[in-house]
Amino acid sequence: MKQREPFTFSTGVIAYPILFVLILWLVFWFEIRFGFDFNYFGIQPRTVKGLRGILFSPFIHSDIKHLFHNTIPLFILTMALFFFYRTISWKVLLVGLFLTGFFTWLIGRPANHIGASGVIYLLASFLFFKGIFSKYYRLIALSLIVVFLYGGMLWFIVPVDPKISWEGHLSGLVVGLLLAFVFKQNIEIKPKYEWEKEDYDPQSDLFMSHFDENGNFIESLPEPEISEEDIPENKTVYRYFFKKSKEE
Repeated sequence: MKQREPFTFSTGVIAYPILFVLILWLVFWFEIRFGFDFNYFGIQPRTVKGLRGILFSPFIHSDIKHLFHNTIPLFILTMALFFFYRTISWKVLLVGLFLTGFFTWLIGRPANHIGASGVIYLLASFLFFKGIFSKYYRLIALSLIVVFLYGGMLWFIVPVDPKISWEGHLSGLVVGLLLAFVFKQNIEIKPKYEWEKEDYDPQSDLFMSHFDENGNFIESLPEPEISEEDIPENKTVYRYFFKKSKEE
């Protein structure tokens, strides 16, 4: 039975991140090109009108600098999500986006919270904690890479700048941790071959039966002679002959 490889590249691994980033830039271009201002669609904490920002706020940015700073991390982290956790990637992304927005709406100060940074913190947090929980070397390596690239983001989960939505960052971090715990058992690991399993018995392995305890090949018994009359028409018969090495 052919075993499924857990970490394989597919079109979605790069297509979906490109699509997400493209939507952000299209929204920003539309605002500039036609003079619209979508900022009022952001999250306005503890107001009924502000609930719509849970869905719309990640796609809205205040200026080109804000958008550019979110583009690269969002692309890299979503690509890692779809490659290493493809079976749960959409659940993590959609549920995480909703919960991050909701917690921001719940704990945020009275302001208009916009931008995809909350989603970035969500992804970074999930990838880090999920790798640690997995105890699988590839995913732990991914966790270390996330820390190396984006560990400095922890500084912005506290109110260091009144212009930055630290509440959105903190919400994303907490939601990422929660989702890593919820999906703790959904770990993609490389499948083991039969000889790597603990219950493997070499005596019952047909291939291993051709070798003795010292690893030497055991000569097979000679095949019975087949007469020409026994060969059906339009059939090809292959005969193999074993010859000992001259060095023996």
